[in-house]
Amino acid sequence: MHDTARALVPEQRRKVLRHSVRGQILDALRAALLEGELAPGEIHSGPALGERFGVSATPVREAMQQLAVEGAVECLPNRGFRVVSRTPREAAELAEVRAMLEVPAMLRLAAAVPEETWEGLRPAAEATVEAAAAGDLPGYAEADRAFHREVLALAGNGQLVQVAEELHRRAQWPLPGAPRVRRADLVADAAQHTALLEALIARDLPVVESLVRAHFAGSAA
Repeated sequence: MHDTARALVPEQRRKVLRHSVRGQILDALRAALLEGELAPGEIHSGPALGERFGVSATPVREAMQQLAVEGAVECLPNRGFRVVSRTPREAAELAEVRAMLEVPAMLRLAAAVPEETWEGLRPAAEATVEAAAAGDLPGYAEADRAFHREVLALAGNGQLVQVAEELHRRAQWPLPGAPRVRRADLVADAAQHTALLEALIARDLPVVESLVRAHFAGSAA
């Protein structure tokens, strides 16, 4: 038994290392997309990106396939991957659909969830504030999704959380020609999370609705 277990260790280690490299490349590609280093409309090949990141083309292709699922790139047979170019109208439609899902969900939660439960989400709101203050765009994007995810998870509907997360990530990919997001913009966006949490704690439904709608309106601008 012990010999068999030892025999499996090298193969298991290779799998772990492969997934680790793929995860690191995926994180790096997401950051490059958010920061505009991989701009909408550009075409990139697996080997070229692999050379850029100092890895083989395989983990790059695997990461790019995940990004295709997330709506950030599209696969081009025998050419590589093209960064998706969304229009302002598409961004507005994403914001509208997100509002249709999240506004009623948050209003229901605001009326039912006790104050102490909302207090437990304060670290998630503070994480967005910290990332914004540091000007960490990829970190802010992750913290932003995490805050919304934790709020919606209180509804107990896994499908809602999954669909909202997918829409949220798609909404974060930049538009063609858009300027880099400023630290001040991140700080203002993070402040909305804090204000929303305070309104949820106070069960102030009109303020909750106003803040969530304004949050999505800003993300579509």
